[in-house]
Amino acid sequence: MNEVNDNEEQFVEVKTREINSNIYNYFIAFACFSWSVFQLYIAYFPLNTNISRSVHLAFAVGLVFLLYPVTFHKKAHSSLPFYDLVFCVVGVVAVLYPAVYFYELADRTGDYITQDIVISFLAIIVLLEAGRRVMGPALPIICILFLIYDHFGPYMPDIIAHQGASFEKIAGHMFLTTEGIFGVPIGVSVSFIYLFVLFGSLLERAGAGQYFINLAFSLLGKYRGGPAKASVIASGLTGMVSGSSTANVVTVGTFTIPLMKKAGLSRTKAGAIEVAAGVNGQLMPPIMGAAAFIIAEFLGMTYINVMMAAVIPAFACYLSLFFIVHLESVKLGLKGINQSEFHSRFKIFVSGLHYITPILILLYTLLIAKESAIAAAFNAIGFLFLIMIFQEPTKKLASGEKVGLSDVLLGFEDIFWAMVAAAKSMTTIAIATALAGIIVGSISLTGLGQVLSDLVELLAGDNIMMILVLTALMSLILGMGLPTTANYIVVSSLVAPVILFLAHKNGFLIPAIAVHLFVFYFGILADDTPPVGIAAYAAAGIAKANPITVGVQGFFYDLRTAILPFAFFFNNKLMLIESVNTSDPLDSKGIVWMSNPLEILLVFGMAIVGMFAFSSLLQGYYVTKLRIWERVLLIPVVPLALVPNICVKFGLMPNEYTAYIVAAALYGFVFMTQWGIKDKPLDQIRAI
Repeated sequence: MNEVNDNEEQFVEVKTREINSNIYNYFIAFACFSWSVFQLYIAYFPLNTNISRSVHLAFAVGLVFLLYPVTFHKKAHSSLPFYDLVFCVVGVVAVLYPAVYFYELADRTGDYITQDIVISFLAIIVLLEAGRRVMGPALPIICILFLIYDHFGPYMPDIIAHQGASFEKIAGHMFLTTEGIFGVPIGVSVSFIYLFVLFGSLLERAGAGQYFINLAFSLLGKYRGGPAKASVIASGLTGMVSGSSTANVVTVGTFTIPLMKKAGLSRTKAGAIEVAAGVNGQLMPPIMGAAAFIIAEFLGMTYINVMMAAVIPAFACYLSLFFIVHLESVKLGLKGINQSEFHSRFKIFVSGLHYITPILILLYTLLIAKESAIAAAFNAIGFLFLIMIFQEPTKKLASGEKVGLSDVLLGFEDIFWAMVAAAKSMTTIAIATALAGIIVGSISLTGLGQVLSDLVELLAGDNIMMILVLTALMSLILGMGLPTTANYIVVSSLVAPVILFLAHKNGFLIPAIAVHLFVFYFGILADDTPPVGIAAYAAAGIAKANPITVGVQGFFYDLRTAILPFAFFFNNKLMLIESVNTSDPLDSKGIVWMSNPLEILLVFGMAIVGMFAFSSLLQGYYVTKLRIWERVLLIPVVPLALVPNICVKFGLMPNEYTAYIVAAALYGFVFMTQWGIKDKPLDQIRAI
């Protein structure tokens, strides 16, 4: 792989405006802070759904036109032209229209006046431009195509033709009801996502991110390939609360990538390891990115159940990446790092226990108290406020220093800027969910779902694997230009019903959560898929490496993640699902969850065996370099460990337990043969 010089610029991040004006900066900060306050208020004192969604989106639209210029050109970031102020005012007014005229619109549902139609299309145009500025043209273009399809249905090819919708009907459906822009996606953004983004922002501002990094390095830094292993752990820990792959890469990678390079990893591999670790951060409960909340809402499931379904795949994914890093370290003969600054593991661990407490409160409220995700996030945020206010005075008192008013005010300042940062992060999510609502609305308006079912069935026939592969490719391709959340909404809305229909037609009782997590996984993987993987570009910028080669290498590492969705689709026990309602597999309330701890441990352990075997096959390495016959023996370990039920279904094994025994025996045998030759030179191993 081609490397680049350290001074060669590889990645230029698209940034918001940086204007040297106190009035501008104060106003932006005040607007962001006000948005965060509003979200906390409606979490405790709920407002009418339509009104809260309208206000939420109005904040996002206004901030987009104030923060993001019309072009990505560097010079455009230093000024605020008059037309952007016009866009800002017009956009805010238009988006607030359904809230201001809520009761009037309710009285004339389906019989809208000209003013309603004009404002609706004006708002849609503004939203499309806002989306283009924060995400690029991909999602707005898709939305425009769907709007064209909505109106010109009779003129479409026969297979996708429909009766068409008038401009009045499109406007009403997309903007003046809760079927389109103000539908489920933006609703989840209002109720759940913002609070969890704020929670992550507060944790980061408080110092939790650096604490997780220091903790990972204190535990693993001195071992072979320690910086790379620590990067995996640190990314997993920060990913639990960040919910953003790119943010995860930038936060952790700034520290870990230089240390990985220092330890002996090439720029490409250092960047790729951080990409793989950072991207997979969205899989880790309890946050799991914005899409997890939308999954829960779409399926009528509790967020707890979504987390339960994601636990084993997430940990299997991270542990196998840890194993891959170990294999790379052994192959390259890497050493650990000087841990003089991380000399006391216990001291580092204790120093940040207060950062772990809010996460425990979050989990307690969700899992033990069984309250809503909103209540859990609100409680955790409240405790974080106290931590941030008192942590500096407490440090001063513990060291015998005098505590002043400035020390107390520092906590309030940190809270303020964390709330500002959360609002800035939410602009993209809010706009993405609003635009994704147009696609969801188009499907319900035109009956496109049934049309797609027929079309996909025609292309794939009754081959369920073919449709899964097509879905995975669609998620990867769309994900190159869409945020994870928008990608998930688009693909799941279009394809999920088709997959479920064909699965049940072929005799597979698949719960809906399996399909939605399948789409979610491949949407995440799009963040490191060349040539557009955003996370890969971010890591390449830090590593001073070629972003394409970093993306390719990162995607290679993430192939282990790509097999997991196929595995849990066919083996629902990987999602802790014992069985589903045979009469209605799509009924989320009919799911029977696994409760036997021994069985859960068995499934988890064998998932690790299967993923480790797959990782060894990819790397060509186990204890030492794999011989051809050892690779042959490891191949069946993967399906036997991950999908034993399928092996039974096709008569390859008498039962699942036998499949597990055979998988464990083969894996153990290869280990013993490898252990016996581990100290021999590679040229001797090749000759054996």
